Amino acid sequence: MTAKTHSTPQNLQVIYEDNHIIVINKRPGDIVQGDKTGDTPLNEVVKHFLKNKYNKPGNVYLGVPHRLDRPTSGIVVFAKTSKVLPRLNKLFAEKSAKKTYWAVVKNSPPKKQEELSHWLKRNPKQNKSYAHRKEVPESKLAILTYKVVKKLTNYHLLEIDLKTGRHHQIRAQLHAIGCAIKGDLKYGFDRSNKDGSIHLHAYKLSFVHPVKKESLFLEARPPKDPIWDACY
Repeated sequence: MTAKTHSTPQNLQVIYEDNHIIVINKRPGDIVQGDKTGDTPLNEVVKHFLKNKYNKPGNVYLGVPHRLDRPTSGIVVFAKTSKVLPRLNKLFAEKSAKKTYWAVVKNSPPKKQEELSHWLKRNPKQNKSYAHRKEVPESKLAILTYKVVKKLTNYHLLEIDLKTGRHHQIRAQLHAIGCAIKGDLKYGFDRSNKDGSIHLHAYKLSFVHPVKKESLFLEARPPKDPIWDACY
């Protein structure tokens, strides 16, 4: 089954919904779950949407099996029932979901396509991860593959398949090979995007539905801007 994005009156981009899950195309700048900023998180917006759509009394249940960084856009899956949440948690924990990202970088990578393997060590105070070629204390192995899919006027579009799911993995690993993501000041790009976003987008996600047991193929178009538009 292949799902496409459609818009709602609440400006949510709903990619797919059934009785068990709802999948959103997250905008850059949205936080998936509440944090110390106190900003309204995406999960609360989706709860409000579901409450209004189905005229639900009382509180609406919504589980969060995975997240995206705040400046990143793209596919986020939510659980609509407490029964399906642990199944989704397991699916993401065991890397049974295939995640494909798009990233726009200024510098051409060393090769047209490559598997990158680093040891990432997280610094919680900086909310940043550092990529090492060899294992260091408290580091975790991070693996991804990338390929250059388009040459833009001043940038390159990379398609990335994640093999592991580490903190800031794509951002840290691309920075380690000299390919900082456009707008990503934290990981070496020279200037920020005006809206605070970075050009990293969770583009595709495929997995076997945890209840229906059918293959689900999800795709989310990147945000509207001249550079993302040039990627099509």
